[in-house]
Amino acid sequence: MSELINNSQKRQEKLKEIIKKIHDGMPIEEAKKEFKKHFESVSTDEITKMEHNLIEEGMPIEEVENLCDVHASVFQGSISDIHKTNEITEIKGHPLQVLMEENDRILTLIEEEIVPYLDDTSKTAQLMLRIGFERLSEVDYHYARKENLFFPQIEKAGITSVPKVMWGVDNQIRDGIKDVIKELASEECDLEALNPDIKITLEKVKDMVTKENNILIPMLIDNVNLYQFILIDEASQEMKYFLEPPKHKWAKQDDDMTENKETTTEETNASGEVLFDAGTLSQEEVNSILNTVPFDMTFVDKEGHVKYFTQGKERMFDRPKTILGRHVSMCHPPQSVDVVEEIVRRFETGEKDHEDFWIKMGEVFAHIRYYAIRDKNNNFLGTLELTQDIKPIKDLEGEKRLLDE
Repeated sequence: MSELINNSQKRQEKLKEIIKKIHDGMPIEEAKKEFKKHFESVSTDEITKMEHNLIEEGMPIEEVENLCDVHASVFQGSISDIHKTNEITEIKGHPLQVLMEENDRILTLIEEEIVPYLDDTSKTAQLMLRIGFERLSEVDYHYARKENLFFPQIEKAGITSVPKVMWGVDNQIRDGIKDVIKELASEECDLEALNPDIKITLEKVKDMVTKENNILIPMLIDNVNLYQFILIDEASQEMKYFLEPPKHKWAKQDDDMTENKETTTEETNASGEVLFDAGTLSQEEVNSILNTVPFDMTFVDKEGHVKYFTQGKERMFDRPKTILGRHVSMCHPPQSVDVVEEIVRRFETGEKDHEDFWIKMGEVFAHIRYYAIRDKNNNFLGTLELTQDIKPIKDLEGEKRLLDE
């Protein structure tokens, strides 16, 4: 007899109850029956809220990550928001269309290049599985775009539990693929023994496809506006794709974007923030950051006058404020002036964009780098001198992966 629940609070409690029972050992098939007894379908919002509440109630994120695959299995085919993905995900080149297209490519690769060799223990099968998993490892690019382009947008809407959980599972998948490739590359590889690990990894990849298509994408549609999608599209050009780049470019330009940019600029100016190509900073933040980076930096403008220098702990040369405004030719001993002037000349003419020197000064190994600073139209703005003691870096050995006590 059907006992469908319609009250939102009671639905949340029942969803959490089912997941907790699974956590305590309830078989998946039994959980599916209980789910169908109480629900016709669930929305992505409900799943998001449930996972968020579980974390808020104290369930470790790692546990929610482990149950995430179970969520996909129990709820698959029952998510009521799927229809919302149709229109926007059919726009050629749209970031969400590209995401779904890659998911199709991921599933196709698994079915055509890996599955046919799963029950074969020959050397040929080992080679083909290795090739298939090497290609599958490019799913890292797919996950990196999701984590760095899409997650920040839904986090701005206050949705943080889903990105945390998904990112954790992404890393499990990355590690699983690496481990399988390592075993397949071994001369002593036992395909029969490795088979269960291969299948577990493949299931995690396929479950993530389900979660992205049925949970993440509807969530993005609900919480990300046109301007944010345009920013995602622009940033995507700097990142890699799974196996191949999209065949179509969206390149959406709209009045909404212009209005959003103008509004953002006005708000930034009103708040006193400095607007950069990627983000904004207050004057205090800019000054503190520049004085914290482990470099000694000096900027000489296009007329050759010292305009700025940092005042951090890593200063290697004396630079009193009295040199501000002084011509760079007067800031060096006569023996080195010719070298300085030649560097600037090459920068001004465009012959070079940077020049490096390194000098031993007692215990210090000074790395001195000069950079031509140009605007977006390639006009010369001045010269940046960047100095660093690289001896501590040269002395590094091995690895450090843990925090100091």
